[in-house]
Amino acid sequence: MKKENEIHYSEIVKSLKHLAYNLWWSWYPPARTLFDELSPLAWKLSNHNPVAVLAQCSEAELRARLGDEDFRRRVMSVLSSYEGYMSSMPECVKEKFGTRRIGTVAYFCMEFGLHECLPMYSGGLGTLAGDHAKSASDLGIPFVGVGLFYRQGYFQQKVDAAGIQQESYPHLNTGIIPAELVKNPSGKPLFQMVEIGSNKVYFQAWRVTVGRSQIYLLDTDVPQNEELLRGLTAIAYGGDVTTRIRQEIVLGIGGVRLLRALKIEPSVFHINEGHAAFLTLELLREQLKLGKPRSKAEQAVQKQCVFTTHTPVSAGHDRFHRELIEFTLKPQAAAMKLSIDDLMSYGQDPAMDPTVFTMTVLALRLSRAANAVSKKHEEVSHKMWKHLYGKDKTHVAEIGHVTNGVHIQSWIPRSTWEFWERHDSHRWTEHLMDKEYWKHVSDPEVVSDEEIWALRCRLRRELTECIRNKAKEGQVRSGFSGEPSLEHLLSPDVLTIGFARRFAPYKRAPLIFHDITKAYALFNTPDRPLQIIFAGKAHPRDNDGKAYLHKIIEMTHDPRFLGKVIFIENYDIDVARHLVSGCDLWLNAPRRPLEASGTSGEKVIVNCGLNASVLDGWWMEAYNKKNGWAIGDTKVPATPEEQDQSDADFLYRLMHEEILPAFYQRDQKGIPRKWIAHIRNSLRTIIPTFNTHRMLMEYADKYYFPVE
Repeated sequence: MKKENEIHYSEIVKSLKHLAYNLWWSWYPPARTLFDELSPLAWKLSNHNPVAVLAQCSEAELRARLGDEDFRRRVMSVLSSYEGYMSSMPECVKEKFGTRRIGTVAYFCMEFGLHECLPMYSGGLGTLAGDHAKSASDLGIPFVGVGLFYRQGYFQQKVDAAGIQQESYPHLNTGIIPAELVKNPSGKPLFQMVEIGSNKVYFQAWRVTVGRSQIYLLDTDVPQNEELLRGLTAIAYGGDVTTRIRQEIVLGIGGVRLLRALKIEPSVFHINEGHAAFLTLELLREQLKLGKPRSKAEQAVQKQCVFTTHTPVSAGHDRFHRELIEFTLKPQAAAMKLSIDDLMSYGQDPAMDPTVFTMTVLALRLSRAANAVSKKHEEVSHKMWKHLYGKDKTHVAEIGHVTNGVHIQSWIPRSTWEFWERHDSHRWTEHLMDKEYWKHVSDPEVVSDEEIWALRCRLRRELTECIRNKAKEGQVRSGFSGEPSLEHLLSPDVLTIGFARRFAPYKRAPLIFHDITKAYALFNTPDRPLQIIFAGKAHPRDNDGKAYLHKIIEMTHDPRFLGKVIFIENYDIDVARHLVSGCDLWLNAPRRPLEASGTSGEKVIVNCGLNASVLDGWWMEAYNKKNGWAIGDTKVPATPEEQDQSDADFLYRLMHEEILPAFYQRDQKGIPRKWIAHIRNSLRTIIPTFNTHRMLMEYADKYYFPVE
């Protein structure tokens, strides 16, 4: 019997190690809890990495731990759920698109934000890409992602004593991450090559398994390259414009070559933002090599490609001067038997200097369809690119829209998971797009006001204690110092606002402090107190963004706001998960119409949080006057200064007259019924629409599997 148990336990350990390399665990809280239990310290120090945890546990220890009947039962339950997930294929895609040709979607993106232990993302574009991959897995859409392997990530943020952001770039320990090096049949790394100027740049690939989806991340840190080129993919969005174009050549051209080497034949290439648009040139080279006339080759490429644009500001689109295009892409042009003038024509914007090559124009010209990421963004994009269209112009993809969503299960803590599991017998994740279902579960007879309020108080307490712990470790700027002060840092009973975004000036992080006198009155009403938590990074070269961040740090030290204004350093997916679950109100205040979509506010809903946002991006489509609050209206004042003043004044009135009264007006049981009515409206109107399951099905219908 003992020997049989040892064999059985060895199989369980093997299954656990297999699970550790599939990021399915990242959106299944019971799995995360098991790895945490095995080694809480390793779990914490590794940024919640199960591969690192298992590396700290010997086979003997793991088998011994399985001798605990309760622990073994929970391990077996998680493994059973994982095996059931991987072995069953959802029917929704087949049911809806069964008569269409369903093939593999190759999704190219500069970054993928999958989990905090894989810090290869900078912000919203990456987290959206990560959520996209997870929903593709959940829905059974054949999906392969292609990105870059950033050994030093974006950057680690530290705020110094003067309130200035400092950046560092630590190296990732590739030996203990949930990613595996892609190897050839002989067991050696699979190398591919692209020519960039006079250099041959070699790269290998790391495979990240995300449920049923696969993501390949390209890495130039290989022995065949000289030192400068080895560091080409080290840092996300790092270096100068020469580094940027080289990274994008590796991503686009190199990514297609990797898929060919792996014998993956996508039916559609999804170009997620212009960074990846060079993939069209590699597809064009392939078509021209077959002997097709150039016009027919272009049509063949267009048939394979769709493009998503995320940037509502002209200056935000990648542009390269002719000299740099000629220097880096001359080998590609020669392989296609095209002159540099011919190559330039694919990226020339008629409204700009003809010596400038625009990546978005390249994507629009060599894709069959394109989309913006919200209805408003479609309108903005049409205005931005209208000069490309007309009878005398070459083919340019029409721009529609698919509004962004979030992978809801990825943005909840264990407490929220247990709440919905308890109320729906483990089936709520099967109904994320079902409006009737969310209408049902948001009914007071199904989930009471008392239960919703209990969840909110529990999540606020968890956030408060998380931040106090981070303050103890020196990761929080609050104006306090020393452990005795920690008990005064935030209150688990106070209305808590969250603002966590990239610190770009147009996002206006300091808007609530626009009038310091009014802000003081807002934060210090004795019977209606308020506290706010900020997080976010400013790009290392964005001095204006750094100035905004510095202003927030100053507010944390201002005696008038002590303990009520908090800044958390080094914003990442883990910090985001705590904030979107623990905050009562998510504040979003970009200057209109500069928010393409935004998704952070969509993450609070399942945690029974609410939004107060400018009417831009996704919120213009979601807001119905009963499911949150709008800051201002849709009018755009003549100057940014006028918009800032108008929106700040509106925000102060909104807080005093509507938001604070709704939160603090309680009945005899201490329940804020009006506040919870907003929560119920938010659940039923936002969750079924603003999630990546709906988003993926819309992409599949419009772009991935079109009617032929």
